[in-house]
Amino acid sequence: MNIQIHSVRFDADKKLIDFVNQKLDKLTQFSEEIVNAEVYLRLDKDQTRENKISEIKLDLSGRPLFAKKQSKTFEEATDDAISALKKQITKHKQKKRGV
Repeated sequence: MNIQIHSVRFDADKKLIDFVNQKLDKLTQFSEEIVNAEVYLRLDKDQTRENKISEIKLDLSGRPLFAKKQSKTFEEATDDAISALKKQITKHKQKKRGV
């Protein structure tokens, strides 16, 4: 799987990038069809506590899946987005099998 991580309005440290890569690698347990993953980590202009946004787009052999979550930390937002993508992958696999 090809993973691209973009940080908008800040510079992501190695620890955060490693965390995102580790979480995305676990998605391959759910589907071997994942070709690309594109992650956007951005700081919202709003100065509230929950201003960290994680957007993840997966290319699942011709069908794009997308999740966007906002939270207090990038790790939490990424976890939430990964959970949403796991559900989408499961639905996609069920549709494909005709369940």
